[in-house]
Amino acid sequence: MLVFPDSDSENDGSQHDRLGTLPDDLLMHILEALGRMSKHDLCNVSVLNKRYHRLSDAVLYKSVLFHSPELHLVFSDSLSRRPRRGSAIQEVQLVYPSSELSQLALDAPVHNSHYRPSSFDTLSRTLSIMSNLEKLDIAVPDVLLHGIGSLFNGPFDLACLKWCSLFYQAPNDAYWNLRENIHIFAHPTLETLIIRRAKLDDQGFNILERPHQTALKKLHLIECDINDDGLSDVLEFPEALEEFVMTQMEEPSPELEETSDNFADYVVAVKSQAHSLKSFTIDSPTLSCRRPLRMREFEALVVLRMNWDYQLFGKSSKKPRLHSVGPPPQLETLEFFSGVGTDEELTDLFLLLIETKDVVAKEWKTLITVEEENYVPKPIKEACKEHGLQLDIIGAFDPDEDDSGSE
Repeated sequence: MLVFPDSDSENDGSQHDRLGTLPDDLLMHILEALGRMSKHDLCNVSVLNKRYHRLSDAVLYKSVLFHSPELHLVFSDSLSRRPRRGSAIQEVQLVYPSSELSQLALDAPVHNSHYRPSSFDTLSRTLSIMSNLEKLDIAVPDVLLHGIGSLFNGPFDLACLKWCSLFYQAPNDAYWNLRENIHIFAHPTLETLIIRRAKLDDQGFNILERPHQTALKKLHLIECDINDDGLSDVLEFPEALEEFVMTQMEEPSPELEETSDNFADYVVAVKSQAHSLKSFTIDSPTLSCRRPLRMREFEALVVLRMNWDYQLFGKSSKKPRLHSVGPPPQLETLEFFSGVGTDEELTDLFLLLIETKDVVAKEWKTLITVEEENYVPKPIKEACKEHGLQLDIIGAFDPDEDDSGSE
């Protein structure tokens, strides 16, 4: 049973405060556990004395969720009176549903709020007060696009930021313009960046604003319309990117305007990170590839994922193939989301790759694919067995039967 002192008692003078002798670090763990069970009880503890108030504040304000415009306006007003609390905040989520787009019109008041619409300008100032913020999750209407983007224009705001997700809800489900937040790629401490439904043209940074090296390790582009030249420019600055993910729907809506139709263009776009990239994933079923990939320069890559075998080997043509793919030399896992063996020529090339894996990819251990409408060709299954390559078939009817090739 936890026994806390009365509100008018001091820690060192109370005979009943059994936790008062504990160091702050240990007491913080106890208060965090209490907060997970009941925020109300933690608030009650915070008023017992100055020490508990200080430590409880650090727990109560560590993670803040803004799920309505009214909430962030009220909190902004509170934080302006108590700026010390801003330093306790480490995680912030701004999640406003699309249904509130009309309420966020700059020339209209927020429903049931006495705050003026101009108060929305205080959002970026409120976030900048959070000097120790490490995680920022943005999912709000695009009327806040410019205000939040201004946070990334200088080196002093959000100086401890390590994880960021950006998604602005545009009318008619359109793509929002990443150029308004382009300086997120210049953030010096950011390690993980997730961008949803954004578009970027072929222009990267202006010459006068090009940043120095950054700490970015993971970049995920989810259902975005990204030009490969623009992507190439913003990826010149991470010191050692380790994970790249780009996904798109089978039938993108709206139609893509900036995205290249060639899978290989995005391999070239990330080549500046070939020395450090460990995982490369492009889940975009509509991308084709005119020539086999050349990825021998990706010396650290161990996981390669894509939709189709022709994205690796290039589209079939009337001319005979006299060369094969150049896989990453340290490749361990190769995965196809939509199957292999799309035609006889590609099956032959795949067999050649498996047969020569001890030379071109000696660390290759696992091949992952699916078996839905297109069955994995039996020669590929047999070649995997013969050359010690584990074949994992997702959706196979009976993965344990002799001719499945699964292990």
